[in-house]
Amino acid sequence: MADWDIKKLRILRTLHELGTVTATAEALHLTPSAVSQQLASLAKALGVPLLEAHGRRVRLTDAAHLVLRHADVVFAQLERADAELLGYLRGEAGRIRIGAFSTAIPALVVPAVQELRRSHPGLAVAVREAEAEAAYELLAEGSVDLALSLAAHAPTPRDPKFSRRTLLADPLDVALPAGHPLAAEPGLRLADLAGEPWIFGSSGPWSQITTAACENAGFVPEQAHAAADWNAIWAMVAAGMGVALVPRMARPGVGAPARGTGGGPGVVLRVLHADQPRRHVVAAARRGSEGAPGLSRVLAALQQVAAARAGARTAPADDGAPPDEAPTVQST
Repeated sequence: MADWDIKKLRILRTLHELGTVTATAEALHLTPSAVSQQLASLAKALGVPLLEAHGRRVRLTDAAHLVLRHADVVFAQLERADAELLGYLRGEAGRIRIGAFSTAIPALVVPAVQELRRSHPGLAVAVREAEAEAAYELLAEGSVDLALSLAAHAPTPRDPKFSRRTLLADPLDVALPAGHPLAAEPGLRLADLAGEPWIFGSSGPWSQITTAACENAGFVPEQAHAAADWNAIWAMVAAGMGVALVPRMARPGVGAPARGTGGGPGVVLRVLHADQPRRHVVAAARRGSEGAPGLSRVLAALQQVAAARAGARTAPADDGAPPDEAPTVQST
């Protein structure tokens, strides 16, 4: 393959535009002899004559015009590469990979990606569902650039490998069957549910969160059923098989459950004003990488979504179960 020297091709194109070696030398801040030497070197590398005598001047050969047709394509592509690289340096282009736990994806990641597609269409985001342990393994090995997890399962702020940023304090509401005697109880507290059968995972983060929240309220929950899938939990609560703590991010419709029609079994969600448990969601990056422009834009978008969710929360008066506090969700 011939040696296509970009610098020499640029000299050839300038000669074609300006017509003389002297004008080309002035435009490129070279001497005329340097221009001639560079073009002679290019002709030797390509194996074709590029210049021919034309009176007291030189002109481009047919081979030179053929070379320039391809050179124009190369220069145009290089211009596009420059533009994309500048966008990358400004955080307007590139690819950011996120590892996130399941409920964070629809609640935080998807809205952030949608906003970025509008504001920075050149910035691509690839999402990978991963729970905390797997997410931090992917982050450490470089397979993802950002990991979302609960703070309880994130590296400590002193970990030298990662930097972390809190995104959201996600409240935990209680789900009760629609006909439950406490469904409309004024001032419902978590401690009021100490004698209820509970539904939560047999192991893992959600089991730990439920158990810790109940223990902080003064009781150990009696696990009647074990489930980690939210559809299964909703179905069992709707069937009257027990009660469950539900993170606001995991509500049907991503935090905006529809009110029931009153027909058929449903689930009542109650806000626990007096002893509201919360789980904290954090984003972590490899330490030192968080300042990269593209990653910074993704983090900013996630924080914007998290702030909007926090600001959209209502604080209904605790006078039983007003509609905004205790929507009825039809089981599916």
